[in-house]
Order: sequence, then structure tokens, then C-alpha cells
Amino acid sequence: MATPAKTRTVTAHVPAELAEKVDLMAERLERSKNWIVKQALSAWVDQEEERSRLTREALDDVDAGRFIDSQAIQAWADSLSTDTPLPAPR
Repeated sequence: MATPAKTRTVTAHVPAELAEKVDLMAERLERSKNWIVKQALSAWVDQEEERSRLTREALDDVDAGRFIDSQAIQAWADSLSTDTPLPAPR
């Protein structure tokens, strides 16, 4: 038999309008408010972890010199409305 995961209670004050939306969503989905809040919090944490990973990756690219100069991008963008657009910068 699997050991149940440890849990903790987290308390947060939220605007009444948001709490009412959670109540309605829980009722519509036939789920508990606890389930709704866990899903939302989990999705937010995953999103923030991904954002942090992408930021670190981008900073590593900058440190390694792997980026396109903004002047090259601007020149390319300006050329798009001409008869001879430049190739996309790489």
C-alpha cells in the first residue's frame, strides 16, 4: 500500500469575489474547493518554475554571446516594408 503524501494547510485571504468564483467553479465541476485551489496553485507554481528556467537559460545565452543585436533586428524589421527585405537575423 502506498504511503499517503504529507500535506500542510495553507491559509490565504482572497477577495470575496474570487472566493465566490471558486465556490461556483467547485459546484460546476463537482469538485471540492480544496481541489480547485490545489489545481490553481500547482499550475501557477509550474508556470513560475518554467519562467525562472527560461530566464536562466536566456541569461546563460547572453553570457555566452548567443544573442542578436537589437540594431540588426530593427534593420530587418524596417526592411520588411521594402521591395528588398533583409533575411531574418540569426
